[in-house]
Amino acid sequence: MIPSRQAGDILAGRMWQLIAALGRVPKTLVWDRESAIGGTARVSVPAAAFAGTLATRIRLAPPRDPEFKGMVERSNGFLETSFLPGRAFTSPADFNDQLAAWLARANTRTVRAIGGRPVDLLDTDRQAMTPLPAAGPQVGLSQRIRLARDYYVRVDANDYSVDPRVIGRFVDVVASLTRVEAFCEGGLVAHHVRSWARRGVVTDPSHVATAHQMRLALAEQRRAQQGGARRHSDGHAVALRALPDYDALFGVDFDPTTPTAAPAAEASNP
Repeated sequence: MIPSRQAGDILAGRMWQLIAALGRVPKTLVWDRESAIGGTARVSVPAAAFAGTLATRIRLAPPRDPEFKGMVERSNGFLETSFLPGRAFTSPADFNDQLAAWLARANTRTVRAIGGRPVDLLDTDRQAMTPLPAAGPQVGLSQRIRLARDYYVRVDANDYSVDPRVIGRFVDVVASLTRVEAFCEGGLVAHHVRSWARRGVVTDPSHVATAHQMRLALAEQRRAQQGGARRHSDGHAVALRALPDYDALFGVDFDPTTPTAAPAAEASNP
């Protein structure tokens, strides 16, 4: 079970995790026409890069091919009728653990179609496979974005908090099947357990505390700047005088209620 059907998750879980457990690389990977791998009848860019790293090739199933379709449907039907009935799962990890334990037993049973037990024939298949590469392929989800003021990044329809001290800078977000991490200039600025929900918000309490301290520091800085406008450059306080004090100093009166002088024509009448 994997978190999504995006190419990064499919390559990490359904392909690389299984191949690494096998210990060898098959010369050909047969895949149904899943949109993230070959929905356009051509192998997608992430899948092609994955195959190139492993020195293998991906063969896409022909459209509406009964043989390939039958292989997929038989495998799905086998799991639905032999593995799922009567089971309860507490988490995706529990599902995968139970499936792995069940497959270990199922592969010891004789399969009529291949004339033997899969566990016995696996060593023969391994001899025809190629070794694993020295460095694993690039799998999982990754993106590079500039951290916004809300200090959250979105990964697979969920929002994850990042250290607010890197707001406005570029962060590299990497998501594996189980973890979500963010890096800024090589330093780790966020790490979360990946959520399999949708439209969720995952918050690190330390990020909230840091953001709160930054807001307090900004408010104090603004108060200091506003207070500095009422002080002399040498630091002593400057008194703020009321405007009427300047009227009294210069002997003027700008009282708007004082009547204006009569026109000169009226003053000259006897």
